[in-house]
Amino acid sequence: MYADIIIDITHEKLDKVFQYRIPSELEGILEVGTEVIVPFGRGNKETGGYVIGFSETADYDADKIKFILRRAEDKRVIESKLVALAAWMKEVYGGTMIQALRTVLPIKKQEKIKKKRTVRLLLSEEEGRKRLDAFLHKNQKARARALAGLLDQPCQDYELLTKKLHVTLPVLRAMEEQGILVIESQDALRNPVCYRRTEEKETILTNEQEQAVSSFVQDYEKGYRKTYLVYGVTGSGKTEVYMKMIQHVVENGKQAIVLIPEIALTYQTVLRFYNRFGNRVSILNSRLSQGERSDQMERVKRGEVDVMIGPRSALFTPFDNLGLIVIDEEHETTYKSEQVPRYHARETAIRRAKLEGASVVLGSATPSLEAFYRCRQGEFTLLELKNRATAQSLPEVYTVDMREELKHGNRSIISDKLKEMMEDRLEKRQQIMLFLNRRGDAGFVSCRECGYVVKCPHCDVALSAHKNGKLVCHYCGYERPSMPSCPECGSHYIGGFRAGTQQIEELVKKMFPTARVLRMDMDTTKKKDSHEKILSAFASEEADILIGTQMIVKGHDFPQVTLVGILAADMSLYSNHYQSAERTFQLLSQACGRAGRGQEKGEVIIQTYSPQHYSIQTAARQDYESFYEEEMNYRMLMGYPPAEDLLAIWMTGEEEEHLKVAAGYLKEFTERINREGKLTVIGPAAPYVSKINDQYRQIIYVKSEDYEWLVRAKDLLEQYIDMNRGFDHLRIQFDFNPLNI
Repeated sequence: MYADIIIDITHEKLDKVFQYRIPSELEGILEVGTEVIVPFGRGNKETGGYVIGFSETADYDADKIKFILRRAEDKRVIESKLVALAAWMKEVYGGTMIQALRTVLPIKKQEKIKKKRTVRLLLSEEEGRKRLDAFLHKNQKARARALAGLLDQPCQDYELLTKKLHVTLPVLRAMEEQGILVIESQDALRNPVCYRRTEEKETILTNEQEQAVSSFVQDYEKGYRKTYLVYGVTGSGKTEVYMKMIQHVVENGKQAIVLIPEIALTYQTVLRFYNRFGNRVSILNSRLSQGERSDQMERVKRGEVDVMIGPRSALFTPFDNLGLIVIDEEHETTYKSEQVPRYHARETAIRRAKLEGASVVLGSATPSLEAFYRCRQGEFTLLELKNRATAQSLPEVYTVDMREELKHGNRSIISDKLKEMMEDRLEKRQQIMLFLNRRGDAGFVSCRECGYVVKCPHCDVALSAHKNGKLVCHYCGYERPSMPSCPECGSHYIGGFRAGTQQIEELVKKMFPTARVLRMDMDTTKKKDSHEKILSAFASEEADILIGTQMIVKGHDFPQVTLVGILAADMSLYSNHYQSAERTFQLLSQACGRAGRGQEKGEVIIQTYSPQHYSIQTAARQDYESFYEEEMNYRMLMGYPPAEDLLAIWMTGEEEEHLKVAAGYLKEFTERINREGKLTVIGPAAPYVSKINDQYRQIIYVKSEDYEWLVRAKDLLEQYIDMNRGFDHLRIQFDFNPLNI
């Protein structure tokens, strides 16, 4: 019997299957996914690898095939389905098989499980009292203290007992030998969900919610496993719909994974799920220690967890009976990995669900164009929630033209109207959120007088300002010199936007000295639990104003917030990316949705230099479908996803000239394999950051209406790179439909 093994070395040259003999003592023990130690290379160096299959016959001379040495110690078994998923990820997204396996591995090494010791009394109270009298008579004070403590409470924590009563282990061991007590040890698996469970009010579903849940349940009962898109306005109760769906799946003996885009959303989300499902809920995120993560995988293995919540990596929780994957706020860019393999959680979830016979539910108030497009194509099932769950009206939205503010002499980032409304809310003791849209790069150049933005004439994306004074397109490489004045109106107020949340905080405190202000951004959330502390403080009304970046506008529910101010709405509108209008619409709509979720009606101020842009106007109206139609026209015209698919070829090297020559060869080869004219090649060009850690960067884009053609091109390019030594000192990665450049 032979095992097919992939060697645990991240190197393209070794990204192939090696055959090893299975020794008799391991026959019937090894499974697909088991990590083993094998002799590798001429020196027979002991090396780790993963079993990915078995065969009865040898692929070459059987006498030369080496034996597996042993199973790896303290290592997890990967489920065969996860190995199959890794193989798919490698095929579709590129990279090596071992990189894909490392991505799907929930825990690289099992941490030692901590033990919890308890001391339990074995005697009846009558027998115990007799023994206590005997100990006191013999002046055995330590034994008497221990026994008296156990008579009060027959089962006690070992640590507490010994510390409280000053009793040593030898004393307890002696009493154990006498049959008085027993010291028991059990695994102490930590549960990071440490919230206090509260009484949950029975939720009555709206007709729309009931219909969405009913559609899912009926399909599930009939054995249909589909991908659904729950498209609902902010406050429409999407989370309640998810929980009802999960409840149905769990009651049928299955498990569920809930993906959320950021750690910042964990607090409120987990609290709701914990109140519903209790200790059967767990979380995974980067803030957990390796030991805590290992404990959660052990709890999953023991069947103690039904629902796992977490960001992208939680998708690979090794449930053996997976029934449902929910992806909340599915439009978020954090679902796309920036590490090889550059997988998208949405597509990978759909693939895993297909492998395991599970359903997928996507949810958003502002769905990605890709998801909504696939609904229109009939690939996904659309479930709509058009109204807020508590029948609150959507907030009143006002658009402030910052060009007019400048004309009236106001150079502050806070408009006169926003200042006036903030004063009103502070007087009424209502809460305010100020959102600074920093999602886009500050590299684009715009005129504060007329709103003009310098764009690439070929790609219709904003040109990026570089320190050398040039304006550059990072798709095709087009360049032009920077300009001292606006070519439209002649104003000298032309340049990039530089304000940050800290500056906003200082300005607000100066404007409103008595207001209690909280700030939430990357700087204030570095420590563990800092997200939860800031959000819970604001929820408890310990602050009047919350200032932050995009992390404050997603998924949070603060009933006392009646005013949301969106500062610099244009920041993401003119970033150097084809998705800039979509990201702007999503962020503005999500921000608008934070206002008026309680009894009082909400109001929103959008401050912009481009009030006429369709993404600003449709966001103000909360009109997703009008935005979708406008944006899809643009994507079809320019050949951007989802109208066409896009493959980015990232190249990195130490020598700039060598890198540019290599990029030229790759472009030439791509054009050569494009015999049927199915591909469009753009570039090479330098990305926005053209050099990192002394490594120069180049990027080539390949477009096609057929995704399979891009995968085929990627496979041929990988072979071409592998055959030519000129690429040996370069790092080349492939990224399908990239979300960042």
